[in-house]
Amino acid sequence: MAAEALSTWPGNGSRAPCPVDSAFAQRFLPAVYLTVIPLGLLGNGLGLWHLCTGPREGARQPLSLLVANLGLADLLYVSTLPFLVSYYQQGRKWIFGQAWCRLTRGLFHLNLYASIGFLTCISIHRYLGIVHPLKARGRCQGAASSGWLSITVWVWVIAQIAPDLAFSKTNDVGTQCHDTTGQEHLGTYLPYTFAVTVTGFVIPFLIIIGCYCHVVFVLCRNDSVDPSLRRRSIALVVLVMVLFSVCFLPYHIFRNLNLFFRWRPQGSCTQASKVYISYQVTRGLASLNSALNPLLYVVTSKDWRSRVRIIHQSARRCLRSSFGSKTSCQAAEKRDIILCKGEASNEL
Repeated sequence: MAAEALSTWPGNGSRAPCPVDSAFAQRFLPAVYLTVIPLGLLGNGLGLWHLCTGPREGARQPLSLLVANLGLADLLYVSTLPFLVSYYQQGRKWIFGQAWCRLTRGLFHLNLYASIGFLTCISIHRYLGIVHPLKARGRCQGAASSGWLSITVWVWVIAQIAPDLAFSKTNDVGTQCHDTTGQEHLGTYLPYTFAVTVTGFVIPFLIIIGCYCHVVFVLCRNDSVDPSLRRRSIALVVLVMVLFSVCFLPYHIFRNLNLFFRWRPQGSCTQASKVYISYQVTRGLASLNSALNPLLYVVTSKDWRSRVRIIHQSARRCLRSSFGSKTSCQAAEKRDIILCKGEASNEL
């Protein structure tokens, strides 16, 4: 972005403009996006297919509905990445219009906070199922409760990101698409971003830490827990903590730091460049959650491995049959050629 590519920083006591390496994002982000696109489409597509074609009682499980909503949010975001790849590979030249720029940037935040919201709900559900199984059995095991919970999460996330859509995302001529906003709106945008960080990330993160600390404590002390449930619960704890530690926590730290330093320049040009580049790296890490979220289908589903095994066996049979038919056709063609040559020689 132009505002971030050449920001005013107090270098060595002066107020001279201090350039940062804006070309880094043009090299780094497309590479990350091109990795996320196939992984996100394949992983979330297979996950949703598994939920839709699996047993009806499994698809209606509360945990399955929450994971399905998470997959839907990932697919919405991944569908916008080809436009961002084109934008960065063309040297930050946006050709798709201001409205699509707002929508593209908005879907990133929608995916980000929907992922956090549904991961929080999944964590609470697993906490209630292990720590308070009797209380949760009647209240939280129905599809209707998860349906209303999913609607609540979507409404809450949209309410959080709606103000972001009001900020300008393009420059004066509409050729650049900012991921935050222009320099002139930072005084208003920074408090909004800080508030969303607290409500959309910090509070859910603290809830998840509290839930999983209690879950791990119960799993370590209670030997009567089903071994399969124990393994899946531990895997879920590890996966969610990795997602928050790698994808969400660094992004929120450096996004707020980058905005603060743009609003109130601090330190030297070297410090400015480090903050900017770190922020670009965390943007790529944040987008990786759409490629990692499909692992939730594995750690929350009882029959996921068997379904994947069936898909693999079916694919191998199809490949063998197609290869076999192709081989037989080629052999038949060779026989026909030999017969034709033999008939021609007899005629001669």
